[in-house]
Order: sequence, then structure tokens, then C-alpha cells
Amino acid sequence: MAEDVVRIFDTTLRDGEQSAGIGMTGEEKLAIAQQLARLRVDVIEAGFAASSPGDFEAVKTIAREVKGPIIASLARAHPDDVDKAWEALQGAESPRIHVFLSSSDIQILHQLRKNREEVMEMAVEMVARAKKYCDDVEFSPMDATRTTPEYLYHLLEAVIGAGATTVNIADTVGYAIPSHFTNLLKDIQANVPNMHKAVLSVHCHNDLGFAVSNSVAAIQAGARQVEGCINGIGERAGNAALEEIIMALHTRRDILNVATNIDTTQIYPTSRMVSRITGMPIQPNKSVIGENAFRHASGIHQDGVLKERTTFEVMDPVTVGWPGNSLVLGKLSGRAGLRSRLEALGYHLSREDLDRVFEAFKLLADRKSEVTDRDLESLMAEEKRVAIEPATYLLDQVQFSGGDHDIATATVRVTGPGEQAYSDAATGNGPVDAVCRAIERATGVQARLADFNVRSVTEGKDSIGEVVVRVQQNGEMYVGRGASTDIIVASAKAYLSAVNRMIAQEGLGAATAPLTTPD
Repeated sequence: MAEDVVRIFDTTLRDGEQSAGIGMTGEEKLAIAQQLARLRVDVIEAGFAASSPGDFEAVKTIAREVKGPIIASLARAHPDDVDKAWEALQGAESPRIHVFLSSSDIQILHQLRKNREEVMEMAVEMVARAKKYCDDVEFSPMDATRTTPEYLYHLLEAVIGAGATTVNIADTVGYAIPSHFTNLLKDIQANVPNMHKAVLSVHCHNDLGFAVSNSVAAIQAGARQVEGCINGIGERAGNAALEEIIMALHTRRDILNVATNIDTTQIYPTSRMVSRITGMPIQPNKSVIGENAFRHASGIHQDGVLKERTTFEVMDPVTVGWPGNSLVLGKLSGRAGLRSRLEALGYHLSREDLDRVFEAFKLLADRKSEVTDRDLESLMAEEKRVAIEPATYLLDQVQFSGGDHDIATATVRVTGPGEQAYSDAATGNGPVDAVCRAIERATGVQARLADFNVRSVTEGKDSIGEVVVRVQQNGEMYVGRGASTDIIVASAKAYLSAVNRMIAQEGLGAATAPLTTPD
């Protein structure tokens, strides 16, 4: 029997961004969308165009710039949302409007404060409105797994009749378990007479830890589109992790008998990019892309893998894009060696970009005896961050002192608008606190540090440290990132990164005078 193809619908840029503490710039969303196109996902949900001017512009830019996948925008079952979605999607090679509306009694009554008949009418009208704009229309009954089955059948029949080409069964609160979900999907196909006219899709959340299991069970039950996020990020406990679903389908074709259009070798770089940009770390024991996913500590396992990889590995790490044997570089390495290793890691640079990265590489190599693949990935992430992030202020110099019997003191110098340099000093409860306070004084921008996370990129005392901070102001959260072999310098970079994002978002900048005078 020939294999069916399952469509992979990525909602990292929409549902994934709804993770608490995540905020991406338009440039970062475009970078992820371009990588998702290299991964060859079938659909990219670029955002929720009506939710904010920033999201509208991000959807519009991705629709115009990213070719290959279908580009979708979410829309509530409201005329303004549908119109805004189409306005943002018009430049897309293959646009899709994704309409959603609550369908469970608990949400209809307590959230929408309507009745079933009103909801049915809204759904049909908005699907028909979207259909006038583009042929590809998806409808999601929100909280479908807690919806009365008979009402769900009638609702799906009605929206398919109005023109929906995909109907998406959303387990919005992660309520389903695989056996329940399988039965629901089979019943839908048996009781919706025009179901054959639309693709059956699923969207699973992980509140009970079943998101991937439910998604795979749904495919076995006949679903031919599955929605999720890279690294499983998303609302609350997250969405189904696409990398896990993809590799389950790839590895167990013998049972599932389905295929995808995915280039699996792009899974690793996509996962790392999403982690870097969102500031959401990947747990070491995460399947497929975790640090320990292909590492063996047990002597029995090591012996088996050395003799034959498949004794203890059901996936080849190369298949998911894990870098091959590491070529260690050092301060005597040249441009050719650097270019070769970067290309092996998936980075293809122009001559100008290579020259800039090479200078940064030499500075790093002076501080480290060996520069590994992970160091290079961190270096490239830092270069990318600097290139695309809003930068009202640039960090020029950091000095600090402290100790267990001394008051921590820090001095920073930043370059601000008009190439002016601003310096200031501060004391704090430790060097990180002192550096953050000094940056606040130098820039004139104050915020509350809500979260501070640091991790080493590689092993060893000279490892690069990557710092992710989240700062809060006026109820909004801003993420900043920085990397250096010096943790305090990395912290300064990360905090200033968050300050720059805050300035760009809230229109501060020139209107906010630093507390000190220029140098």
C-alpha cells in the first residue's frame, strides 16, 4: 500500500510565541520562518495578524519573503480579524486563513456568552468570508475534545459546506488521552458526511503530557495534518513537539505507513535556532534534540554502539542534523578551516560576513585553547543576534570588582544615539546586579529583572557562557541574550539586549535621557 503524506503545520511563531516570557522581534520571526522553509514544513502559521501591529507586520513580511510553505494567519471568527488576516497574507505565494471559534459548552457559555446556534452561525459566516479571499481556509473548533460530539459533527459539516478545506480538531487544554482521541477522530469521519472534502488536522497541547502521543494516535486514526511547535514550546505546558512527531513517523514507517515532506537533517539547526531566539533552553534528556539524546554513559551501551550503532540507537544522529565529528579549531586556524567547519554546521557565509565572523573567531580563540562546534554555534548566534536586534545602545566596555568581603562595583560604557558614549558606575548585591544597575544609569532605562539563566556551551573552565535574562516593565516581558567566556560580560550583553528591545517596543530611546553626560 502506498504511503500517505502527512502535512506538518508549524505554529512556533504563533502558538509558540504565546509561551510565558517569550517575545520575538519581526526580524527574528522572519529568520525562524526561513529556517522552517529549509526544514520543508508544509504550513507556517506566521502569527495572528489582528492581534497587534507588530504581529501584522511580521505576518506580512513572512508572507512576502518566505517561499515554499503555505503561509497562514490565525483569525477569530470576526469580520475584522478575517479581513486583517487577508490584508497581511496577500503577498503570499500560498496563503491560508485559519479561523477559530470555541465549540465546547464550557467556553461557549463562560467565555463567549452565546448559545450553540449563534456559534454555528458565526463559524459558517466567517469561513464563507475567508473563502471569498482565498481558496485555502482552515477552521478550528477550539476545545474540540470537550465539545459534545453530536454538536461537533454538525459544526464541522457546516463549515466544510461553507468552504473550509481543512478542519482542525484542537485539544486546546490537553484534555485528551490517545484512546479517547482516536475514538473521537474515527467518530468524526463516520458521522460528518462531507468529511472527505476536507483534510482532517489535529492540534494537541501537553497539559497531561500526551501531546505527541495524541498526535501520532490521530495520524493512525486518519488525520493527515498535524500541528505543533519546534521544541514543544507554547501555551502553558506547550504544544506537541514537531521534531518528535516527525521522527516518530520517519522511524516507525513500518507501522504508521505515512511519510512527510520534511528534510530531517534540518531538525537540529531549527531546534537550536528556536531555543536561542526564544531563550527557552532544551532539557538535556529531551528526545531527538536534547544534549544527551545520542550520548551513552553505560559501559554496556557504549560497547554495543561501538560494535553496531543500532544496538542502542533507533535513529542515526546524522539523520536529524546533529553535527558529525568535531573538528577543533584554534588561534592558528585560518579562514578556510573556519569556513569549512561552519559549512558543515549549516552556515554558508558571504566573503564579507566570513571576514566579520573570522575577526570574532580570532578574539574567541585568543581566550580559549580550543574552539569546538558548540562554541562556533554560540558565536554565530551572537553574530546573528547583533545583526538583527534593535540596538539603540551598544556595549563598549565593562569593568567590575567584588568578592565575599567587598561590595560589588561595576562600570560600563555604552555607545548611544548619535555615536555618543555614556559611562556610569554602580554598586550592587553581586557583580551581575552591579552591572545591571550601571547599565540602567548609563541608558536612563530602568526595569525589573524577572529571570536570569546562565549555562555553559561546552565543558571546561574556559567555556562560553550563554546568559538569558527576562526584564519586566509596565506588565510586558522582554528577553535579552548574551554570550562570552566571561559570565559577567555575557550578563551585561544580555541585560542591554533586553533594554534595547524595551526601547524599540515602547518608543523610548532618544526621549529617555541617560542619567550621566556623554564622555
